[in-house]
Amino acid sequence: MTYTLAFDVYGTLIDTQGVTNKLHSYLGDLAAQFAQQWRDKQLEYAFRRGLMEDYVSFSDCIHQALEYTCQHFDVYLSTEQKKVLQECYLSLPAFEDVAPGLSALAETNHQLFAFSNGTTEAVESLLSHSELDSFFSEIVTVEAIQTFKPSPKVYQHLLQTTQSSADATWLVSSNPFDIIGAASEGLQTAWIKRSEKAVFDPWGVEPTLIVENIVALSEALAQQ
Repeated sequence: MTYTLAFDVYGTLIDTQGVTNKLHSYLGDLAAQFAQQWRDKQLEYAFRRGLMEDYVSFSDCIHQALEYTCQHFDVYLSTEQKKVLQECYLSLPAFEDVAPGLSALAETNHQLFAFSNGTTEAVESLLSHSELDSFFSEIVTVEAIQTFKPSPKVYQHLLQTTQSSADATWLVSSNPFDIIGAASEGLQTAWIKRSEKAVFDPWGVEPTLIVENIVALSEALAQQ
């Protein structure tokens, strides 16, 4: 069967912890903890903006979360250092399994889409830098509807843009909130569980598939 496959970008295809090396040059041993707090705050701000119906771009959420994280850890970063860190979010690395996994999927008749809370410009930059852009038919972002995952509007926007039915559409994500949001709208879901320590929210909603990476996803879909 031919499917529409919608891939979350940040944290699923692209490793957001890739900023840690640059942070280490600024903050030393605090880098990993700072990077995780920064990422967590980005998502929190997107959730809050969505609930408040007070949209700003995800790039703005990244900037505001960086300011918060500096205050949280009581560290000083110069304006130039903050600019460099934000620019890092346009050139983060892909996980090693992503290119071979997408390549295997591209050899099928499945239609592949990048699907993100990020801006189209930012996602284009990330995919181009990682040489993943050629795998995707289109980039679908939340800019047109000005809210964030896991709003039902975002998944309906995906279906409308791709002209696909929910039962023939797979949301592929490492983020449980994204999986639950998509499943609530009737989509098939594949949770990329990159770590054995990853915990799925106990909401009584289960992913259609659980796989460890994108290569494993291509193998699992071949058996569907």
